[in-house]
Amino acid sequence: MENWKKKLADSITSPDQLFDRFGSDVSPLAKVVARYPMRITPHYLSLIREPGDPIWRQCVPDPEELADGNQLDDPLDEENLSPVPGLIHRYPDRAVLLVSNACAVYCRFCMRKRHVGCRSSDAGRVSIGDALRYIAETPAIRDVTISGGDPLLLEDDRLEEILCRLRAIPHVEIIRIGTRIPVTLPERVTVRLCRMLKRYQPLFINTHFNHPLEITAESRRACSMLADAGIPLGNQTVLLRGVNDDPCTMTRLMQQLLTIRVRPYYIHQMDLVRGTRHFRTTVALGIGIMEALRGHTSGMANPHYVIDLPGGKGKVPIVPDCVRRKEGKLLLTNYLGEIVAYEDVGE
Repeated sequence: MENWKKKLADSITSPDQLFDRFGSDVSPLAKVVARYPMRITPHYLSLIREPGDPIWRQCVPDPEELADGNQLDDPLDEENLSPVPGLIHRYPDRAVLLVSNACAVYCRFCMRKRHVGCRSSDAGRVSIGDALRYIAETPAIRDVTISGGDPLLLEDDRLEEILCRLRAIPHVEIIRIGTRIPVTLPERVTVRLCRMLKRYQPLFINTHFNHPLEITAESRRACSMLADAGIPLGNQTVLLRGVNDDPCTMTRLMQQLLTIRVRPYYIHQMDLVRGTRHFRTTVALGIGIMEALRGHTSGMANPHYVIDLPGGKGKVPIVPDCVRRKEGKLLLTNYLGEIVAYEDVGE
């Protein structure tokens, strides 16, 4: 068995295993895990310093996940933007190809919490044949992001088959892979994998670091191997309460990402996904973090701060020029000056 498969098999999937390690009361977590599965790899588990710390909050179930009934399972309307199973086509020239519903670690704030890791989901069993045919028959699609779940949990041969079929479509110019593997299961990044990925350039990888503690010798090695294979690396961070919702933490994260050759790309405002409300911060706080970044650290360490608007309307970048205060509300406008969202902030 390859080392990364053994590490994945050694992951903890039960709250009782947390008790064995930390001795904290995990009895309230059983109901959460019955609805939203847990899996924590040995590597990611080793980063937890104490219960409730930024790593713990990202991967350990919380009863708050079941107390959140006001938000939607699919606020970004991905189901209605799916012309065929396994494909999301929101923007004219871009599409997301969903190839798996499994991840090495099940993040508690996942935007696809409704089905990632869930046994009842069909996402992990759907053939992508229809999705690939749709891409081939839609010449406007020039940019495809392979996502899931985590695509790098696929076997090398299966992932290469998908890449090969995409590369055979003449109008597909860019392929991207969205993965958290360098953070959660860095052992998966092997010489063989990098050699294979290198054959399918131009290929971009966006990974997902949320806290400086996630930048370790192992994750650094994984990112270095990918970068040495000529693959540009970007990072998409989610702004999370109790994890990275302060300027010092976020600034340090962005600076450290550059040292491992990962370019900060997005900071996402938390999506309105059911089961994740306890992670949500205010937009005003996010703007404050961006103001702390700008002018105080390298421009390369300044990502775009974006809100993915409900209803499948897409990402809107949030910058000071598009923020207005009026009658106790924070008004967010697009580049045309049209109000696209607001937040109550009081007088």
